[in-house]
Amino acid sequence: MDKKIVWGVVKGIFKITLALAVVLLVYNLALKAYDFGYRIFAEEPIEAGAGRTISVSIVEGKTVSEIGDILEEKGLIRDSKVFYFQEMFSEYKGDLKPGVYELSTNMTPFEMMEIMSASDETETETE
Repeated sequence: MDKKIVWGVVKGIFKITLALAVVLLVYNLALKAYDFGYRIFAEEPIEAGAGRTISVSIVEGKTVSEIGDILEEKGLIRDSKVFYFQEMFSEYKGDLKPGVYELSTNMTPFEMMEIMSASDETETETE
């Protein structure tokens, strides 16, 4: 009889521990998903204030992912994956054009997209 009671207690503790682990996993995934989604629509600039102006060259045939990688390498955005989805859900979807752009670390990704979709000519606009 004592073994059945001990085994029942151990099984109960295991089930509670497993349930807590699942709840914590779901909670952490939900937080990450919320953060990712929030950043898609409300990403802040890398720097406040004057920021640094950085020249970026986008050549013909670059995908949005590749453009995001370039911007992330230059320190203009935090995450190229977020940039991909920002472009996908923006009014600039499919409009980013090749050229040399002067972008600033105080610009949001949407402001950068606005400049990169403005014209086929080299942009010299800065904020």
